Amino acid sequence: MIRVEMLATGDEVLHGQIVDTNAAWLANSLFENGLPMTRRATVGDNIDELVRILTERSKVADVLIVNGGLGPTSDDLSSLAAAKAAGVELVMQHEWLARMTAFFAARGRKMAESNRKQAEIPAGAEMLDNPVGTACGFAMTLNRCWIFFTPGVPSEFKVMVEEQIIPRLKARYTQKDPLLCLRMTTFGRGESDLAAEIEPLPMPEGVVMGYRASMPVIELKLFGPSSKLAEMQQVWRQVREIAGESVIFEGSEGLPEQLARRLQERGASLAISEQFTAGLLQWQLASVAAPLKAGEVLPSQHEMLAALIQRAQQLAASSQATLSLVVGGMEDQHIGLALYTPQGSWGVKVKFNNTRHGLKARQDVVAMMALDMLRRWLNGMAVASGHGWIDVVETLRG
Repeated sequence: MIRVEMLATGDEVLHGQIVDTNAAWLANSLFENGLPMTRRATVGDNIDELVRILTERSKVADVLIVNGGLGPTSDDLSSLAAAKAAGVELVMQHEWLARMTAFFAARGRKMAESNRKQAEIPAGAEMLDNPVGTACGFAMTLNRCWIFFTPGVPSEFKVMVEEQIIPRLKARYTQKDPLLCLRMTTFGRGESDLAAEIEPLPMPEGVVMGYRASMPVIELKLFGPSSKLAEMQQVWRQVREIAGESVIFEGSEGLPEQLARRLQERGASLAISEQFTAGLLQWQLASVAAPLKAGEVLPSQHEMLAALIQRAQQLAASSQATLSLVVGGMEDQHIGLALYTPQGSWGVKVKFNNTRHGLKARQDVVAMMALDMLRRWLNGMAVASGHGWIDVVETLRG
């Protein structure tokens, strides 16, 4: 199997001053393209250490993707380190220099002299296009390894990986039996609860079941070679039966995306009123272009469940929305939610029975509960559902 590694660079990444989201994104992208990552490492802005680790990994890996260090400042050292490791000089790419100069001129700015270094790559390296930034990437061979150098800015990095690197890797390396990953995301049951029923299932050879808890959901993953797809699908049907109504989506489409699509297909619109979730619900749906008619964030106040239902009905009428969701305020670990639909209204009051979770975790869970109420109604299911450490203490039909 091809050995693909990643090397993230930068003191800010090494010391945890920024979260390396590029690494997680790359690992997932490589996996989905049948080129799973085998190792990843991080190194700071030290030229000797960069040269050492490039030399070391080039003798082990088939492919190494280096992220960061292509900027204009003195601590951007990836190009220089690559040249030193290969024993060659840096060479100015005049075509790229002209593109950078034009890039700044089009924005009414003069390019700083320091930016010139972004057009220098090791002699013999292949330049990689960057249509959304000023740092060109490059690819080179060192020892046994094909090394790709990429910018650290996520938007630039992702475009370069998708348009420049993945196509090159797939053209060179044909995977006879690439890995597959079946994904299912659940809400309402704990990881240990699900695992207790799933673990006894017999797995085909080479197939592994994985779990990822990411508040407030549990993601189930079935990994295996493509040659085992039929057997994996049989196991997956059993997993789906075990998870039951807690399955909120399969694949990589999130619940907000799913709901936005379902509402658009129905020609339905939604209005939202929030207290405890403080606009989180509206942000999640607006970010996926859900058909929102109205939204409001109110200060926390004591309201009976019947009042929440009435407010949901009034909100839909005043905004001319097809549906409405209302999230009430928190009082003594209790919180109410209401859903208005043309077929009726529902109210649910829940109680947090575990106080160790912080405000953000609670807001995330309550927002997901509101979205799940809507999902369950769209699927013809009972709208009331708890979530492990949250109990449903009252339901009311309006």
